[in-house]
Amino acid sequence: MVMHQIKVLQALASSITEGGRGVSGTAFPKQPEKALQLYEFEGSPFCRRVREVMSLLNLDYEVYPCPKGGQKYRKVVQEKGGKKQFPFFIDKNTGIEMYESQDIIHYLFKHYGRTGKTPTKFSTYPKIPVVAFVGTLINGARGVWINEKSIQREAPAQLLELWGFEASPFTRVVRGVLTELELPFIFHNVPKERWQDMGPALLRLKPGKYEPLKGGKREKVIEIMGRDIQVPYLVDPNTGVKMFESEKIVKYLKQQYA
Repeated sequence: MVMHQIKVLQALASSITEGGRGVSGTAFPKQPEKALQLYEFEGSPFCRRVREVMSLLNLDYEVYPCPKGGQKYRKVVQEKGGKKQFPFFIDKNTGIEMYESQDIIHYLFKHYGRTGKTPTKFSTYPKIPVVAFVGTLINGARGVWINEKSIQREAPAQLLELWGFEASPFTRVVRGVLTELELPFIFHNVPKERWQDMGPALLRLKPGKYEPLKGGKREKVIEIMGRDIQVPYLVDPNTGVKMFESEKIVKYLKQQYA
């Protein structure tokens, strides 16, 4: 329990270094028909840039974790793109396959943003991601290397599903474990859509019963969760497990797949 809370605090500090990126997102995303795919790993500062924009645009996508030492999806990227470089992005709706975080960000805003243009603060990233790299170190470099216990294990038949948003410290801890275990999953973004959503599930800025924005994505997610929005939320179709609470999810993943 204590160790888990320390990891959450480290993840929170890591999120703070990015100045709030990956917290808020549009309530009305332009979700494509075919799933977007991202080959990446949690501890990469370049991958983090892309994930932040995915949260801002509130896009769901498939994640294929590629930690250092990984045996499953790194070779897929090598075969598809010719080099082991991350992030590697695939959009089957347009047939595009691409490297380079800044190019991917421009692409996402062009095809899935409201205006088709990249906002200035997302188009002027420094070539060396010092801030994001510091965030990775603060987070204990979790989600960088493969968990040796998972190397010989086959990937589950069906993708796991995780609800959260990029800057959520509790979600970040779970994503780190998914990366280290090379477990592919569908990431359902549930960023804050307005100021009334801000704060933890039990201590939001707006007091009283939580009411999601009418017609927004969060309103639909509440129907899935069967309760107020709380992340992370994991569904494993391979076992039928559905659960909240990051500590319980981490324990489940390690017991089931490590």
